[in-house]
Parts: sequence; C-alpha cells; structure tokens
Amino acid sequence: MGLTLHPSKTRITHTLHPQGETDGFDFPGFTVRQFPAGKYHTAHNAYGTPLGFKTLIQPSPTSIKRHQEKLKQIIERHQAATQSQLIAALNPVIIGWSNYFSTVVSSQAYQGLDHWLYLQLKDWATHRHPRKSQRWITNKYWLLHRGEGWTFAAVTPDGIQRLAVHNRTAIKRHIKVQGNRSPFDADCLYWSTRMGRHPQIGQQVASLLKGQRGKCAHCQLFFKDRDLLEIDHIIPRAQGGKDEFTNLQLFHRHCHDVKSANDGR
Repeated sequence: MGLTLHPSKTRITHTLHPQGETDGFDFPGFTVRQFPAGKYHTAHNAYGTPLGFKTLIQPSPTSIKRHQEKLKQIIERHQAATQSQLIAALNPVIIGWSNYFSTVVSSQAYQGLDHWLYLQLKDWATHRHPRKSQRWITNKYWLLHRGEGWTFAAVTPDGIQRLAVHNRTAIKRHIKVQGNRSPFDADCLYWSTRMGRHPQIGQQVASLLKGQRGKCAHCQLFFKDRDLLEIDHIIPRAQGGKDEFTNLQLFHRHCHDVKSANDGR
C-alpha cells in the first residue's frame, strides 16, 4: 500500500538495558521501562521462572511537564479571581489527568504534582496578600485550622469547595481479559462483572455485579452461570429503607430468602 514508518518518530530500543542515551519508550503519555528486581519483586514468565526484572508503566516526564504548564497557566490567569473560581477551573483538569493515569504506576507522580501545586498556590495566595503573615494566609485559604490538614478550599454559602488532589485518585490496575473469553460468547455474567453493562442484563444488576466484583453480598461466593440473582434492599423498605442504588445489593435467590427471614425476625 506504500505505507512507511516516519523516521523521526520511530526507533528501536531496549526496555531494560540502556542503548545510547535512553532506554524504554514513551507512548500516548505513558513511559514503559523495565528495572532490575530481586527475587521478591521480580516478574515471572508463564512457567513461573523469575525473570530478574519488573516492568513499570508510568506517566511520562513530558506528560507531567505538560500538565504542570497547563495548571500554571490557569493559576496565572486567575491572579485576580476568587479562590472559588480558581478551584472551579483547576478541578476538571486535575481530575481528568489523574483518571487517565489511574491504571498505571502513578502514586509517586501524584505525590510530586500535589507538592508542586501546593507551592504554586502558596505563591498565588502570597501575591494576593503581600502584607499578611503566612499564618493568616494559611488560615484563609487552607483548612488547617479546621482539622483537615493542607486542604486548599473556599468557604462558600453553599458549603466548602475543596480543590481536587491527584493523590486521592484510586489506582485501579487493569485486569486482563481471560484467554477463553469473548464478547460474543454470551457469557453476560462475566462481561457485566467486568464492564458494568451488558445488553442482556439490566443496568441496575450489571452495576451491582461490577461493584460487588461478581460476588454475592451475603455468602461472598462468586456468582456462576445459571445462578438465580435477586436484588435486595440493605435496609428493608418496611423498616424505612429507600429505593436507591446505595441501598441495594445483589444476592443469590437462596441467600435472599435467608436474609429476608432474618429481617423479619
């Protein structure tokens, strides 16, 4: 077809042993590297043989720097804005970037970004009040005096508006699809548990399956194909429980019978 690889965007490199200036490679914001590891941290092959190294996928330095530049531009544009307006502008950027990298090794990057952002916000607050003491500035813009530590937040008539924090984003490792699974194998139980949705299962049941990781909330055993599933109210409606998703759980039918009997007792 006449397609070729772009020379300036293509290179052959080793992910473990340095070849020239760098090792490993970057791909859509991630950096892929392998590091020597001892017997307790090393990766293993399919036969259980230790490989002597471990593969880590992290946010690339370029991506981190680009994110810092964007946050810095937002802070500079809001020098004369209120704290609430600054938080409203920063939160979507912080949450979006953190969620994008939440499936890889990002904890160290999150911590570094939070510390860097604290220094930027400290300069922002000091610039607004050059004649005030650091204690006064801290009590005005952070919730240290309220017992919430170094939480950058604005007190508004509607409540407390807090700045999103990178390090509070939960790291969720990607779970590989089982080798014998296919979206076309009609195993709606597996795909609902994995994705939280399936055309053959209702949205409510699929969401509960994903939230419970495919386990019954009563017996803690995994649901199996052809099991009869029933939705239960954690606090029964007869006892004032609401018909809300937070008050729902998924049971085997026989587990539901046991739970209903105990509720009546």
